Formats: sequence, C-alpha cells, structure tokens
Amino acid sequence: MSSVRCRSLCNTALASVLFAVPLASQAVTTTPESFFGHEIGADYVLPNYEEFTAFVRQLDTESDRMTLVDIGQTAEGRTQLMAIITSPENHANLEHYREISERLAKAEGLTDEEARQLAQEGKAVVWFDGGLHATEVLGAQQLTETIYQLVSRTDEETMRILDDVIVLATHANPDGMELVSNWYMRESDPMERSTGGIPRLYQKYIGHDNNRDFYASTQAETENINRQMYHVWFPQIMYNHHQTGPEGTVMFAPPFRDPFNYFLDPLLVTEIDLVGAAMHSRFEAENKPGVTMRRGANYSTWWNGGLRTTAYFHNMVGLLTETIGNPTPIEIPFVPERQLPSGDLPLPIAPQTWHFRQSVDYSVTANYAVFDVAQRYRETFLYNIYRMGMNAIEKGSRDTWTVLPSAIDEVRATMEAELGGSLTSNGDGPDRGGDEPNAEQSQRFYAMLQRPEDRDPRGYILPSDQADFPTVVEFINTLRENGITVHRATESFTAGGKTYPAGSIIVKSAQAFRPHLLDMFEAQDHPNDFAYPGGPPIPPYDAAGWTLAFQMGVEFDRILEEFDGPFQEVTDWNLERPAGTVASEADPAGYLLSPAYVDGYGAMYGLVSEGEEVYRLKEPFQAAGETFEPGTYYVPASDGTRAKLEQVAADLGLSFAATETAPTGTHTRLGAPRIALWDRYGGSMPSGWTRWLLEQNEIPFDVVYAPQLDAGDLSSQYDAIIFVDGAIPAPSFDGQEGDRRGGGRPSPESIPEEYRNQLGDVTAETTIPALKTFLEEGGTVITIGSSTALAEHLGLPIGNRLVDESGEELPDNDFYIPGSVLQIRVDQSDPIAYGMNEYADVFFDHSPAFSLGEGAQAQGIRQIGWYDSPEPLRSGWAWGQENLEDGAAAIAAPVGDGTLLLFGPEILYRAQPRGTFKSFFNSLSLSAAEEAAI
Repeated sequence: MSSVRCRSLCNTALASVLFAVPLASQAVTTTPESFFGHEIGADYVLPNYEEFTAFVRQLDTESDRMTLVDIGQTAEGRTQLMAIITSPENHANLEHYREISERLAKAEGLTDEEARQLAQEGKAVVWFDGGLHATEVLGAQQLTETIYQLVSRTDEETMRILDDVIVLATHANPDGMELVSNWYMRESDPMERSTGGIPRLYQKYIGHDNNRDFYASTQAETENINRQMYHVWFPQIMYNHHQTGPEGTVMFAPPFRDPFNYFLDPLLVTEIDLVGAAMHSRFEAENKPGVTMRRGANYSTWWNGGLRTTAYFHNMVGLLTETIGNPTPIEIPFVPERQLPSGDLPLPIAPQTWHFRQSVDYSVTANYAVFDVAQRYRETFLYNIYRMGMNAIEKGSRDTWTVLPSAIDEVRATMEAELGGSLTSNGDGPDRGGDEPNAEQSQRFYAMLQRPEDRDPRGYILPSDQADFPTVVEFINTLRENGITVHRATESFTAGGKTYPAGSIIVKSAQAFRPHLLDMFEAQDHPNDFAYPGGPPIPPYDAAGWTLAFQMGVEFDRILEEFDGPFQEVTDWNLERPAGTVASEADPAGYLLSPAYVDGYGAMYGLVSEGEEVYRLKEPFQAAGETFEPGTYYVPASDGTRAKLEQVAADLGLSFAATETAPTGTHTRLGAPRIALWDRYGGSMPSGWTRWLLEQNEIPFDVVYAPQLDAGDLSSQYDAIIFVDGAIPAPSFDGQEGDRRGGGRPSPESIPEEYRNQLGDVTAETTIPALKTFLEEGGTVITIGSSTALAEHLGLPIGNRLVDESGEELPDNDFYIPGSVLQIRVDQSDPIAYGMNEYADVFFDHSPAFSLGEGAQAQGIRQIGWYDSPEPLRSGWAWGQENLEDGAAAIAAPVGDGTLLLFGPEILYRAQPRGTFKSFFNSLSLSAAEEAAI
C-alpha cells in the first residue's frame, strides 16, 4: 500500500538542480524559422512539447546565457524544464545570487543594513512561465519566443536585463502542450485545425484545475513548481501567462480590482501596481492598443491557490495576463463600451482580424516590460521582499490585529446606534444627519478593532494525540511544500495553559511567509461586494473562502501569547507519518481500527482484496479498557493477518487495537465494491479529482460514459456509481450539457474512433431509467453537487430549500454563496457518517440544499447532515445564509433495494476536504456490504 500523499525530491538533493556553468561565450545560430520551419506564432501551426524541448536544448548548447534545469517529472512521466537565463558572468556566480534571493525572502537573521547590502549585491529574480492551461496555446509559444530573444538579442536593453536579472523561464504543463498541439496538428488541412474538442483533460487528472492546486500541492507539476518557487529560487516577481482577453480587447494586465486579501502586506499590493503600470506604459509607448486593467475583468488578489496568487502570500509580486490569440486567425469584435477610453482601458483597439503572431508580440512586450522594471528597480524589489518578510516576522512576534469586514460592520452598527444617521458602506461618514464622532468616541470605536481576543495568533499547535494524526501530517506537508517553517515537539510542553504531548506540530507566525500560514489556518472574511446598493453581487475570482485547516478537519489551537518549548524544526520537504502500531495480544480474536482515520477505508479495501474478512461494528464495543464507537473496523485474526496490519501501520500511520474476544451479534461485513465513476468526453475536472483520490487510496474503479450507462444492465457490472458535480442535469435543463468551458460535443466523425463511445450526456430519456433500474436492483448511486438532481428525476419527495414562498429560486441579491466553507451538523449514528464529528466543515459553491417533503420519512429517506444554524458560514462570503437553516446538506434515500446518496456540498472539492472524505468512503464501503454475524 502506498501513502495517500507520495512526495520526493526527484531522487536528488535540492542542490543538484543547481547549476551547470554554460560553455564559453558563443553566438546563437539556430532561429525558430530554421528549426521549426516557421516563425513562432505563424498561422495554422503549433509546435508540441517534444519540439519545444528539442529547440531549447539546442539553444542551451549554443548560448552562454542559458542553463536548462530538469525540475521534475510530470504526471505522464515527461521531464519538466526550466531555463535559467542571465549573463555569463552571473551564471558563474549563480549559487551566490540564489542564496541572496533566499536570504532576503526569508528575512530571518538579517539586519536592515545587511539586507540593503545584499539587495545592492544581488540580482533580481523573475519567474515567467507558459503553457499552464494547455488549450490557452499562446502561453507556451510566447515562452519559446521570449527564451529565444533573451539568448540571441544584443540590444542595450536586453544586455542590461541580462546583467541585472536572473530569468526563470518555466514550462508549466508539458503533458498538456503535447496533447493540445498534436490535436491541433492532426488535421492535414490547415483550415480544419482547431484547439477545441480535445478528448481528455490536459493535465492527467485535473485539467484546468492545475491552476487551483498550489496551496494544496497535490499534483506532480505543482510540486515541481512550488519547490523552485519557495525552496530554491524565491523570485521577487513571477508572471503567469493565460488566455483569453476580455471581449473587444487584446489583453488584461495588472493592476487588479479590489478586494485584495487582508493578510497580504500592503507593500506587495503597491508593487503589483508599480509593475502593472510599467506594462501598460510600454504598451502605450509601442502603440499596442487594447490592453485593459482593474475592473476590465474579474481578476483580483483575494484568492489563494493559483500559480500567481499563492505567490502573493509569499511576498512575491504575482502577475497575470489574459490575452487573445490562436494559430487559426480570429476577429476582435466591435464592443461599443470598449471604444471609450477610461482609466481601465486607456487605449482602445479597433475591431479587426487578429493573427497569432500579434499575440506573441504583445506577450513579448509584456515580458520585456517586467524584465525592464525588475532591472531598473532591482535593489528596490530585492530589499522590499526582505522588508515584507521582516514585517511578517515582526507582526508574528507581537500583538497585531487584521482588520476584517465583519469587524467594520460591527463598528459601523455601533456608531450608527450612538451617533444616529446611516454610514455609507465604504465608511465615508454619516450621510443622513448623524453626528461626527469626537476624539474620545473615535478612540473607543477604533479600540473595537483591537480587542485582545481578536488578536492574530502568535502560532498554532496541532496536538499529536488527535484521532487522525495522519491527516495532520498531510496538512502540514502542504505547508512545507509552500515553504512554511514547521516545528515538532520532542517532548511534552505547555502553551496557553494547555499541555501538549510529544510529537505535536507547532507553526509559529513569526516567519516571512506569515500571510500564507494565516490564510491556511484563519477564516477568510470576504466583504459584501455588490455592483451597487441593492444590486447583484460581484462574483469573486474563484472562491471566497477556502481555509485548508477547516476543510481537512484537523484539530488545532490558536495561541495568542508568545510561547516556546522543546521544538525541533522540520527541514525535510515532507514530514513522514509516524508509524502506526498493532497492539500485542497473546491470542487475539481480532483487531480494531478507528473509523476516524480518513485513510482507513483504503486500507480495509486492500485487506478485503487480499482475502481478509473486515467488518464494521454496528454497536459500541469495549475492549482493552476502551470503548470503540459504531463504524469501527474489525478484522478477525487469522494466519498472516497481523503481518498485513503491521505493513498498513508502517505505510499509513494507522494504529490497531487488539481484542481477546470477538464482538457478538450481527455487524456489517465489507466486500470489495465494483465501482464506476462517471466522466464525459473531454474530461470532467471533478471526475478527474475523484479518479486521483481513488488511485491514491488504491481503490479500483472503472471510468464510464453516458453510452455505457444508457446500455443498462448496470447491476451485473457495478455495486456503486459515482456522479460528481456537473454529471446529471436538472429535469428543467433543455439543451446539450456541453463543456463548462465552451461549446457542445464534437460530431463523431470529427474525432478518432477510439473516443466516439465517450460522446453523449446523461439524459432523462435513456440514462435515468437505467439508473433507476440499477438502484431498484440494489445498487448504490452517489451524487454530488448539481448531480443530486437525480432525486428530482426519480420523483422522490425531496425539495429545494433555496426557494421563496412561490417556489421560485432565491435571487442572488437574497441568497448568494460562492465557494466558501460552511458548517453542518452530522448524524453520527448514520453509517454514512461513521467516524465523523458532530459538526463538519463543508465546501459550498452555489450548492444545492434540500428539504424533505411529505412522505419522505415514511419512505425511509433520512438526513445525514444539515444546517442547524442561521449563520453556518465558517470562511468566505455567505449573503442570505440564514435561508439555509434547517435545510439538509446530505441525504440517503432508499430506491427499491438500493440507495441514492445526495451530497449538496462539494465533499471531494479539489481533493482538499479530507474532513468530508469519510462520508464518500463510507458510501462506497456500504455498497458491497452485507449483514453477518462475526
């Protein structure tokens, strides 16, 4: 069995990725035209990753400005390359400059004078990448062109940049480039070529969500990049290229719109504006119109988790551009409002035909603008990353408060009550006759923002004696991969009036990357952001709240006072799970495993597959002076059982108790369920995440598509079928499901034959009857998010909680919860909730909530989890959240001899909420179980 989270340093020490000194100075003779047979960005051609690799390797042999580095393997086994580009003189001292960048980023142990000296001595480090989202094909092409220009140009600006800047040019998704380029070029007729309609996700498991993985760091490419960003190079600036630009423009470029995340250093926000201004200034100077900013698009600096956004929480300037362009020429449409110059669009562009090379040129302009400002402000950027790191260390060493919107709302309400009038939402002062606060009142109101109990923590402690410590290790490893300093207690200690056992994990706030650790432990408090008073909400870019500690269900204490103890720093890339134990008994009847372990079901599945009997206890059981709760796994002892459990304990950190007497009565004997996971042509990201999760737990499954489901006879093949969000349309849906990112399905004749049996969608006419039969014959169907619409298709008495008195869905200005963490209450006695706490944090993203209709109870329909509070919000933004109170979040419904499970929240969201994985695994475990006496 493998650990749920496998990580390595690519079989080398960090030092081995550094640094071969280039050959003696020589001119670059290979051009893109001579190598590829065309310029980069030519119409109707698209080089793939194999060709990209061959080209940059050729440049590496010719140029003394570049060194290629293997930063790790991709999910499909390709080598992911990064080019380090700078002057030959800098290459000769590359490790020295890398160390300066690291010391300034970490800030610890430096005086201000020493930092200024290092800033004067060091070189600016700038990361830029391409290809992350592979169907956004411009990214990889501008990367190729810019690498070539940096190693071949001899103009004054380029030489100046090479002298003062170390450029890290990184391909972010090699597998995706190979897939998409080959797909585009498969047509011999250039006029038939298209980057649309690819048959699968362009990252093996998660596709577009590869830019949503950077704080969780689950995928191979994410780990490769995080290692370079937060363990090796620590760039002051990073630039992440994307497509496409807003309609009627060519490109979106920083600055970004509000809100920015309140954990960020304000110096960072102004530095982003500085670099953004340099980019726009260069576009205007080069007469390249059509570049917008701020509210020209929805991008902000609120969210953590993307390649450029996670950098913010490490005090690094993160840049994003979204640019139009395709090797098949396109048209810039006429958009009237985009023709009027404004602060967000200073130089509009006329409608016209647009060629790919123009987009490459715009991208090179943007890249050079970034390199140029980094060179001109080299010392400033180097010193400022130190300054932000030191600010974080100082804040973590004293009492500080992060002012949040909810606190401002409380103060505003108090002021209105005392002074009269009504304060405007932006705090501009009373606007309906209220009095201005006097000096004493101002100080008192301000003091409301600095109450002792609201202080930012000095650190966090995760006790080693919590029920599922392996999940703590998984959480801590996400922090380690993001460069967070972590300590482990070598013996017991006391902090905040509480004693903690040896092995507990300590994360102190006094460190340079404090914004990131706060963002992982603390709630996000998104402001109420509306277009105008009473108007519609402005959607956040991606999620509004995501607190990973909440999602993963780890137990931790916030320590508000200074503390210390017998702590040892964890210096490894990953913390190893402490080995579990198997209790010793002379002649045990069997072994017991707590249902609190998230990884327990994967381990038990393996044992069942190896011929061991495994039961889940239906009643509390006492053994070895301990009471074991319902849902506990029981493994009867037989020859070889102990050796297998010892291997599980060593691999996964799970601990087993032993009992001299077997439980009596009837319990649930587990089988090895035959599992089907729905997917669609082109790939579903939620399905891909689920596929990854099942593989990590070594649970076999088949991927199935609509035609196979439509064929019926499902109960002879499967025990459980999983439908993630987006699989089953609502009964009212009246069109082809299509891909979320545009367009419907391709015609069968337009794709290779091997993919044609994947075409089609779940439909009420053919698929739903097959699923109904499967359920009636004893199958289990697990539905998540929008796919819970299956209950309505089946006519079950389960309603929509989020409707008004007339039955209409609540409008957004009455109820609006984008991606956020909410709390539900759980029926711990329900087998689907075995091992869960009474309250669970769930990820809610415009999710359904249910009400049980008349006759539901008589049919055996039961709530597993529900919203028992008018304020279930834990992290994010929940306008009108009181509408959820008493609504169901998770339901089990008998259908014939089978069971339909409805999970409204995203219980598997991007493989992050380990706190709710148990409900998923419990559902699988029961799908092939039977009642039996032990």
